[in-house]
Amino acid sequence: MSRAAREWAWDDSTSRGNARLVLLSIADRIPDEQCVAWASLASLMRRTNASRNAIRAAITALMKAGELEVLDDYDGPQHSTVYRLPRAAAWLAKVAAAQEDDPDAYVEPLTDADPVPELDGERLRRHGIWPKAGAESDPPRQDLTGSESAPPRQNLTPPRVRIRPPSGSEPDPQNRSEPKVNRRYSSSSAAGLTSAADWQVDDASLSWAQQQGHLARLGEHGLQAADAKWRHHRASWSPRSTAAWAADWRSWIAREHSPTPQRPNLYALPGGSPAPQAGMTKADLHMAALLAAVDEPTGTE
Repeated sequence: MSRAAREWAWDDSTSRGNARLVLLSIADRIPDEQCVAWASLASLMRRTNASRNAIRAAITALMKAGELEVLDDYDGPQHSTVYRLPRAAAWLAKVAAAQEDDPDAYVEPLTDADPVPELDGERLRRHGIWPKAGAESDPPRQDLTGSESAPPRQNLTPPRVRIRPPSGSEPDPQNRSEPKVNRRYSSSSAAGLTSAADWQVDDASLSWAQQQGHLARLGEHGLQAADAKWRHHRASWSPRSTAAWAADWRSWIAREHSPTPQRPNLYALPGGSPAPQAGMTKADLHMAALLAAVDEPTGTE
């Protein structure tokens, strides 16, 4: 069904620039003719390669044009924002009604008089979209793992930052583009605590690294090396919450030295024995060892 929504966005939307990219990104996630999908701000930033302010401005422009609605009464997984393409929903409903008896029937262009279909809450719940807490009539949420209507998701990690995905079964989103987040440990498992080795870098931490300039400063390989060092030094620490690990990881990345081509390799893990660079004198080797000792974290950060 996302294909029909994308075709409407390509052929009938009046949006331009970033607004058009945002509309197409949301349309790509739509699972049925209700034209409702959820998406996090971070995922839209990655898919459109636009800044946070640009995404917000695009959403505002689409709402003013009547091509996008934010369903404030609903929540997606991890409290992500729920969107609807009302004009696309009205168009699909009009096409379905016109071609019910004759599949080749001509469909008149969409007008403002064409109604937008009412939302079916039960169908929304099948795709992980629920009314916000507080309504007395809201039914309890169910585990939708294995739902036939939910397509499998793919585990997407940032380019070349190889973060190990958690194992086990997880609820499926309405599309396969949304990245996984830290949900391996439930409230019944050590109150949501996890180890440093199992903690996964979340969208907020990656966005922070990009916005603060650490990704540009370290480069993708440097960020990967810094992540590996952090996991090694935190391997013996007791389990903590994902929020605590995220704060500690950000602090580590902020203190990480930028790689310098002229400087000896100081990024080997403790206990390793990196091969000396060709042409290094004995004095250079001693200096490299001293600099590595200075850079070595003490464990009290």
